[in-house]
Amino acid sequence: MRTASIARKTNETEINVSVNLDGTGAHSMATGIGFFDHMLDQLSRHSLIDMDVTCKGDLHIDFHHTAEDVGIALGQAILKALGDKKGIRRYASADLPMDGTLTRAALDVSGRPFLVFRAEFNRDKVGEMDTELFREFFQAFAMNAGITLHIENFYTDNNHHLAESMFKAVARALREAVEIDPRVGDRVPSTKGTL
Repeated sequence: MRTASIARKTNETEINVSVNLDGTGAHSMATGIGFFDHMLDQLSRHSLIDMDVTCKGDLHIDFHHTAEDVGIALGQAILKALGDKKGIRRYASADLPMDGTLTRAALDVSGRPFLVFRAEFNRDKVGEMDTELFREFFQAFAMNAGITLHIENFYTDNNHHLAESMFKAVARALREAVEIDPRVGDRVPSTKGTL
């Protein structure tokens, strides 16, 4: 089983994350931010990656450290669970419609972290969460998972759906990219021989 656990403690957050890349999407989220937990639920459920995330953060200051540090720890757990990346599909993309919203996520499990984020919210918050923190989460996640991640929203008429479509699109792409491709066998999907 491709599993990993990460414990991360700073002066701002204390986080425990565990993942199983070959799971069923079973999850438990407790970050102290209701809407963020809802988005992480979607990430697990639609990627079929089992995820347990607990975070005690300095929410009395704001939500920034919690969102960013969960992205760091979750990215590190995914990277660790991937191991040598032999047999994975590596590339994937997903277009995700939610009513009047359409968002695309494309990713490469490349070992070269990069984020392109093209989405604009027209409200400062969804629930109690600052909308600017979605980019911060995905930035931290991509950098620590070692993936190239592109997220682009084409149009939206609802900020909740915009956020949710991003997490679901990333989840669907991540599910496909980390799956074992039986045609690849025991090879790393790169002409370099390593990722």
